[in-house]
Amino acid sequence: MPTVSGMRPLLDVETASIREECTSGRDGNGRPKPCHDDRVVDAERLLQVVTSACERAGTRWAVIGGIAMNAYGYARATVDFGVVAEERHRERLVAELVGAGFTVLSDVEGFTNFLHADAALGRLDVMWLAGETADRVLERAHPIREGGGLTVPVPAPEHLAAMKVRSIQSQPTRVFRDGADLQHLLTLPGLDHNEVRGYFEKAGLGELYGKLRPSG
Repeated sequence: MPTVSGMRPLLDVETASIREECTSGRDGNGRPKPCHDDRVVDAERLLQVVTSACERAGTRWAVIGGIAMNAYGYARATVDFGVVAEERHRERLVAELVGAGFTVLSDVEGFTNFLHADAALGRLDVMWLAGETADRVLERAHPIREGGGLTVPVPAPEHLAAMKVRSIQSQPTRVFRDGADLQHLLTLPGLDHNEVRGYFEKAGLGELYGKLRPSG
């Protein structure tokens, strides 16, 4: 497996508290419209709650979204907090998160969205992985050591790219946000470009790969 250099802790001075992305529908061009609820999430505390819930549920997991991008040196002004976890432990993990104070906002195939009663913990999105996909993504996740004794797994950049490509495939307007993340991932030393290009081509987005990959 290629080694990607330059990984940094998920939480630093800038992200120990993260500003949660808040949207209220979409504008005429399909872009998310920001709402006026300016929420600040205690990322370290949220990581502790999620880590404990996953351990009790017996599931492998990894962080995704904006906070995972921070591990690869790309910080957004707003950070969404999500994880991937094993579908076979779905019922148990949902119960653990509800027991920790989260309410289920939506529960559909492949995804569950939660909101905590404490605004400092905010929203959590879970993507469920099954079978070989779960093994492939979670076995290659990189453990990042945080303060307070936490070890937080982050997917390999190739797999983060695959998730973002899938997101754009299913909702093309997400290219406005995920395109910047993909562009950064494509600059990482040691990235397997053949693997990543394959994800783009499988999704019918080969032209987008060519536009996002740095020249030279």
